[in-house]
Amino acid sequence: MSAPSPSLSFSSKELRDLALAWIALGLAFAIFFAGGGQRAVTGILRGGIVGPLLLSLLTAGMGFLLHEVAHKVVAVRFGQVAEFRADYGMLFLAVVSALAGFIFAAPGAVHHRGRLTRREHGLIALAGPATNIVLAVVFLPVFFVGLLVNSEFVALAGSRGLTINLFLATFNMLPFGPLDGKTVLGWSKTAFAAFFVPSVVLTIGAFVVGFGF
Repeated sequence: MSAPSPSLSFSSKELRDLALAWIALGLAFAIFFAGGGQRAVTGILRGGIVGPLLLSLLTAGMGFLLHEVAHKVVAVRFGQVAEFRADYGMLFLAVVSALAGFIFAAPGAVHHRGRLTRREHGLIALAGPATNIVLAVVFLPVFFVGLLVNSEFVALAGSRGLTINLFLATFNMLPFGPLDGKTVLGWSKTAFAAFFVPSVVLTIGAFVVGFGF
């Protein structure tokens, strides 16, 4: 008789880590999109922090957050005990790098334990980038709604959400180091190519068109 699969639940520490990662990334991307350094500080002081921070929390923050939650959901679906753990040092680095005018964000990871097949490992890894693609699709009509109602905030949220999520999907599918793409490629070259190639094309297209800025 097989043991029952773990249910999807979040410990208080995990919820705290997710919240801290979300806020830190929102702050880092708000600073980054404001130009970093003195330019960002001056712009935020003049225009306020609420709008830029909210915009980053809804786009970059949600992109990172739901990416990690997707890994957890699929891992639990395969009988794993899985929890997200924030990397506080990397979150601090994200904010500092944004102040320096560039962004380096690695908020943490979902750690799981239990026996898995190569296919299950691959699907857990693929869940994060796939979620980012879904979010990009969701943000596309948000952009057009913003244009329709003449709301700069809504249009920018849609545009930036689309671009950031496409970039996250593509970057995480690179087949190197601890990135998801290496695990997916180790499971199935076909699945890797079927996901990675369109992601690259869509991301390049979004940047060429000028989404996100």
